[in-house]
Amino acid sequence: MADYIIDSDCLKISGSLNKDTVADLFAKLQKEINFEKIDYISLLDLDNIDSAGVAMLDELIIMSGKELVLKDMNTQVKDTVSVFESKSLAISEMPAKMGFFELIGDAVLKFISESFQMLVLAVDILYWSIIALWNRKGQRKGSLIQQGVQIGVDALPIVTLLSFIIGFIISLQSASQLKQFGANIFLANLIAISMVRELGPLVTAIIIAGRSGSAIASEIATMKVTEEIDALKMMALNPIRYIVVPKFHAVTVCMPLLVLFSILVGVFGGMLIGIYYLDLSMVSFLNACLQIIDLKDIAISMAKSIVFAWQIVVVGSHYGFQVTGGAEGVGKATTISVVISIFSVIVMDALFSLFYLI
Repeated sequence: MADYIIDSDCLKISGSLNKDTVADLFAKLQKEINFEKIDYISLLDLDNIDSAGVAMLDELIIMSGKELVLKDMNTQVKDTVSVFESKSLAISEMPAKMGFFELIGDAVLKFISESFQMLVLAVDILYWSIIALWNRKGQRKGSLIQQGVQIGVDALPIVTLLSFIIGFIISLQSASQLKQFGANIFLANLIAISMVRELGPLVTAIIIAGRSGSAIASEIATMKVTEEIDALKMMALNPIRYIVVPKFHAVTVCMPLLVLFSILVGVFGGMLIGIYYLDLSMVSFLNACLQIIDLKDIAISMAKSIVFAWQIVVVGSHYGFQVTGGAEGVGKATTISVVISIFSVIVMDALFSLFYLI
C-alpha cells in the first residue's frame, strides 16, 4: 500500500512503492497534484521501493517540468534509487549522417581493407596448399576425394544441362541469320570459339560459385559461429590447412575438367542445330571446330578455369572466416560470398579477354 500527503511545497510519499502499488498511486497523483507548487519529494516514510517505484519517481520529475529533489531517503531506498534512476544514465548522441563524399570514401576504404585481407588469405591458402603436396599432416584422410566428389562429380549434371542449353540456344539464334547468307558452316566456328574462349569457363565458374562457393562460405561460417574453428586451434590444427586446403586442391583439379566437359557438351548442342537445321554433316562440323581452335585457346581457357576456381575458394573462405552473429550472420556471409564471387569472376574474365586481344 502506498499513499501521499502534501505539506506546503513538499510531496510526502509513504508505504511501499513497488510494482503492485505504483499504478494506482501514479493515477491519483496525475489527477490531484499541481506540480507547480511542489519543490521536492520526501521519502522519509517510504518503507521500500523497487525499480517500478523508481521509474514512477522519474516520471513525476519529468511531468513537473523542473528538477524535483528527492529527500529523506533511508539506506535501502537510496541504494535502489541510485541503481535504477534514469538521471545517471548518459544520453547517447545520434551519430551524424555521412555526406555523399564521406560515403564514397568509406566504401573505398572498406574495399581496400577487404582486398588486403583476401590477398593475405590467398597467400596463406597457397602456402599451405603447396606444403600439403608433400606433407598431409593436419588434414583428414580422404578429404581430397570427398571434396572432389562434392565440387566436381556432383556438379556435373547441372553443368551438363546448362552448357547444352546455352550451346543449343546460341546456335539456334545464330543459325537463322547465317542461313540467309549461305554461311552455314561458320556456325561451327562461332560455337567453338564462344564455348572455348568465353562461355565454357564463365558458365562453369558461375555455377560453381553459386553451388560450391556458397557451400564453402556457409560451412566455414557455421563452424565459426559454433566455435568449431576455435576448437581446431585448441587442438593445434590450422583451420586453413584442415578446412580450406582440401577444397582448394579439389577445385583446382575439378574445374578444368568441368570446363572441358562444358565445352564438349556446348559444342554438341550446337552440332545438333548444324545437323538438323542447317543440313551440315557431323564430320564437316567437327573439322571446322578443330580448324578454328588452337592450343593457345585451350591453354587460356584452362588458365581461366583455374584462376576462377581459386577466386571462388578465396572469396568463400574469406567471408566464412569473417562472419559475426548467429544464423543470420551465416546467411549474410553466404549471400555476399556468392555475389562477390560471381562479380570477381566476371571482372577477371574481362581482364583475360582484354589481355588476350592485346
